Amino acid sequence: MKTRRIWWMSLLALALTMIAPAVMASDCPSLLNHKFNSLQGKPQDFCQYRGKVVLIVNTASYCGYTEQYKGLQAIYDKYRERGLLVVGFPANDFGKQEPGSNAEVADFCERTYKVKFPMMEKTSVVSPQANPLHEALYKATGERPKWNFHKYLIAANGTQVASFDSKVAPESKQLIDQIENALKQK
Repeated sequence: MKTRRIWWMSLLALALTMIAPAVMASDCPSLLNHKFNSLQGKPQDFCQYRGKVVLIVNTASYCGYTEQYKGLQAIYDKYRERGLLVVGFPANDFGKQEPGSNAEVADFCERTYKVKFPMMEKTSVVSPQANPLHEALYKATGERPKWNFHKYLIAANGTQVASFDSKVAPESKQLIDQIENALKQK
């Protein structure tokens, strides 16, 4: 009898370990249900960011707004412990201002701006080649990036999103107020 109970308990434990990842994946909000590679080529499943406030930014190394890397790193440093994640998406869509390879972009970001927040591989953020996340962000907000350093702020629930054009600096009152409100609602 005791052997049978142990056998059933083992079978139940095995079944739970097989089912749990599928159940957890289904809890992933659709805006975060995407996978990309980092600039270093490491796979990144955005479902790991559920429960965080996520600021998505399309970046470029040779743009008039490139100095925004400083502000992005500053707000990442300030709010990271409270649950803010900044994620950069280098894109060569506007003015061909991100011509380098992923390695060159990574080197530029580290060397010039000491960027420590996650940076994904180069991608496109505009239709018709836009990556699936930027397409989802467009559908959620009705706004596509019109230039480099467009920002989307995704609430911790993974469903609410706000859009900010390139002119809105990372340290602007407008964006900081939205970040702080989103962090309070976490």
